[in-house]
Amino acid sequence: MPKHKLARDWIISMNNQNLKVTRVPVIDPDGKPLMPTTPARARKWIAFGKALGKRNKLGVFYVQLTQKPSGHETQKIVAGTDRGKCFTGIAFQTKLATIALFHACLPGFYKSKNLSKKNKTLDRQSVTGKMAKRAELRRTRRGQRINRKVAFKQRNHRQKRFGNRRKKKLPPSVRSNREMELRILNEMAKLLPISEIRDEACGGNTKKNGFGISPVTVGQEWFRKQASLIAPEVVVDSLDTGKYRDRLGLVKERKDKSKQQAETHANDAIAIAATAFIQYRAFSTANTHGHEWVGECTITPAPFIVLTRPKLFRRKLYQENYSKGGILKRQGGTITPFGFRSGDYVQTSRKGEVIQGWIGGWTDTQKQKNVSVYDHNWSRIGQFDPKNVRLLQRSSKLCVSR
Repeated sequence: MPKHKLARDWIISMNNQNLKVTRVPVIDPDGKPLMPTTPARARKWIAFGKALGKRNKLGVFYVQLTQKPSGHETQKIVAGTDRGKCFTGIAFQTKLATIALFHACLPGFYKSKNLSKKNKTLDRQSVTGKMAKRAELRRTRRGQRINRKVAFKQRNHRQKRFGNRRKKKLPPSVRSNREMELRILNEMAKLLPISEIRDEACGGNTKKNGFGISPVTVGQEWFRKQASLIAPEVVVDSLDTGKYRDRLGLVKERKDKSKQQAETHANDAIAIAATAFIQYRAFSTANTHGHEWVGECTITPAPFIVLTRPKLFRRKLYQENYSKGGILKRQGGTITPFGFRSGDYVQTSRKGEVIQGWIGGWTDTQKQKNVSVYDHNWSRIGQFDPKNVRLLQRSSKLCVSR
């Protein structure tokens, strides 16, 4: 075979390999997002002092140029969101590469490991559980201040609230879920010139069927209104997601949605974002008619990031139950007497093993002084001496697992 043909084939193969390489977000010296680059080029820029490597609050690695870029031309970058009740997948896709994948564990409806199928008790670490417990304690305190020896009209009852419960507001659990999704989009919009946000229509039209069909669809309209402030928002029919996912050769996990892997929600988010680049269109000729796929979209390896929120309790006056001696101990709060705050990302060691996690509690008595370190799933790793714990990052109210 001639040498020029071998060289041509080698160049084509290298180009095909480059197409399947993940991309690194890039911003200019002023913080304006540019088109992502390849990891090899980013390493060269850092080695020659042309850029600085950084990470944002979501754990995404990016580079910031120290010199003015040669241009600000951008291509189409689409964000796809696949929303569930307890988990949400978000993907950022271009025509030639997948940039980042996120698996968000929503704080509104936590599934406790200790709850069986028969036990329907709310998980107190979820927003719904916290609101239920707060209402229970409020009713208890309200009943304690009522003097039942006097006439009913003279008791210390609260005034009527009339019709102020008819406001069209989101439940706290649904609002916290949607705000977590919007935070991911806002943080990534600082690194990527997002041209479009594609959201899956899940569960029907609330305007037609009424408000409050399911916890997923309640905040759907509010989310789209807020997302449209970041980039133009497009609704994708949920019935088309599987069709595009099969076309791209992606796999879906159907049995256990709680698995922290791309197959549960992130792959569906890729398929939703890819609808901007490929379409299943109808065609007709003189002899036949039907449907065909038009366009192209390349799926590449990309960072898969799991995001959770630290399961912290707000400061309470005291615990519900008395301890020995009739003492009510303090409960909740985020400030420790050792310079750390609950949710801080720290590093420590145990038997020569380096451990990184998040501060979640502390003990300060005459016998022992320690802090509790948790992983991103908020399972306690252990208790450690504050002197052997080093602060890595202040709390961003997110636990990131890359």
